[in-house]
Amino acid sequence: MSAPTDKTLLQVEGLRTVFETRDGTVCAVDGVDVIVERGECLGVVGESGSGKSVTFNSVMGLVRSPGRIEAGRIMFEGRDLRALNQTEMRAVRGRDIAMTMQDAMTALNPALTVGEQIAEMLEAHDKGLPSGRNARRRAIRAHSVKMLGLVGIASPETRLGQYPHEFSGGMRQRIMIAIALASMPKLLIADEPTTALDVTIQAQVLELITDTRAKLGMSVVLITHDLGVVAEHCDRVMVMYAGQVVEQGRTADVIMRPKHPYTKGLLGSLPRLSLRGQRIEPIEGQVPELIDLPAQCRFYSRCRERGPECLKNIEMRDAGNGQTARCVRVQKELAT
Repeated sequence: MSAPTDKTLLQVEGLRTVFETRDGTVCAVDGVDVIVERGECLGVVGESGSGKSVTFNSVMGLVRSPGRIEAGRIMFEGRDLRALNQTEMRAVRGRDIAMTMQDAMTALNPALTVGEQIAEMLEAHDKGLPSGRNARRRAIRAHSVKMLGLVGIASPETRLGQYPHEFSGGMRQRIMIAIALASMPKLLIADEPTTALDVTIQAQVLELITDTRAKLGMSVVLITHDLGVVAEHCDRVMVMYAGQVVEQGRTADVIMRPKHPYTKGLLGSLPRLSLRGQRIEPIEGQVPELIDLPAQCRFYSRCRERGPECLKNIEMRDAGNGQTARCVRVQKELAT
């Protein structure tokens, strides 16, 4: 991981998050380091179960029993979020760091209008609202209309009074983003923001996040399973596998010169127009169970490049040009 700078907004060091189950302790996040700079978009990529969402639920303080953060530091603007009490963390959550969940239909409250849900966020964090009741109500409504307009919803004044079921899937996703942005956070964590949307709407939602980031100057963490999305929208990328970071670096470098076999496999499984007629190569096998894992490369059973030197604990290694990877072959490539 690169060293923090004066531009560093979020720094996570050695994060370990576990869940107790009947079969044993599941280590969902194991020694994860993350840095998010001010104004940048970091893409976080990996299969389901790789630890992407749990990592950032940990940052948000949303891990509940039987889960717990067992180790690590989570620093936001120099403050250790793990040292905050629940009241202090609630003040950070939504105001400074906001998160959109995967399924907009279940994340939105079906019993409240869209306007009421945006108002809840504004009331909770009270950023610059006037003190008088009527003036406060007018300010909240005006800001809610502004937020719906910002995310591209037509006739926002009218639609404030409507319920989530009266909107399409793409519109509900936009509403979730509007709620998340209502308090103008410094960091937006977008967890699979295009889940269950058709291709056209996916593109619109991603462009919305990119445009809004530019307008507000905020940082974005884009959690996805799609490297194609990351290639188009993210400055840097972090690839996760079985609870660990296996590669990270500038997006263009990782896409053009992947170092870890898992990253290579993800890129090889992407359909491309330039390879029309050629067979897509899937990554064979499955992610290992995250209980009592042996001290070895976690991708070992699925890796076509594996060797006896992989049967040990492997740390992240410098691949040059700001790129790092958790693979024994990285040093060999640098030496050649």
